[in-house]
Amino acid sequence: MTKFLLSVHVLAAILAIGPITVAASMFPRYVRSPAADGDGADHARTAALLHRVCRGYTVVGIAVPVFGVATGAQLGVLTDAWLLTSIVLTAAAAALLLLAILPGQQRLLAHPAGAAPGADAGVSETVRSAAARLAMVTGTFNLLWAVVVVLMIVRPGSTTGA
Repeated sequence: MTKFLLSVHVLAAILAIGPITVAASMFPRYVRSPAADGDGADHARTAALLHRVCRGYTVVGIAVPVFGVATGAQLGVLTDAWLLTSIVLTAAAAALLLLAILPGQQRLLAHPAGAAPGADAGVSETVRSAAARLAMVTGTFNLLWAVVVVLMIVRPGSTTGA
């Protein structure tokens, strides 16, 4: 049973968290300056698609901590420091996604840069600044997941191997 739970946990992480990290990382580029290459409509559609990918995979991503905790329980490591740290970092990443990244994407989709020809330059700069902040938050989200992956592999102090 442990191998099954671990397999589902790892597959869910790859198939759900992976697309979120990629789509969220690409989003600011497409929303920051959609008219830069004269193809603003394509950039706006791409940004909207990337947001839908993030939203959709967030729902599927719930499986990652669910099967992770189930696997930890089967292995008897739920009280190990490396796992508790991973849980805290996962919760922080989830909070960033739900409270900052997804709402930030939604706000930027509502006011894309260059949406109105001749629009006030200050508005456009505000959107670009918001996109830059979103990119930094997304980078933090991705870094949190990278640390969790390292902890899952290294498992310092674990008695289960590695």
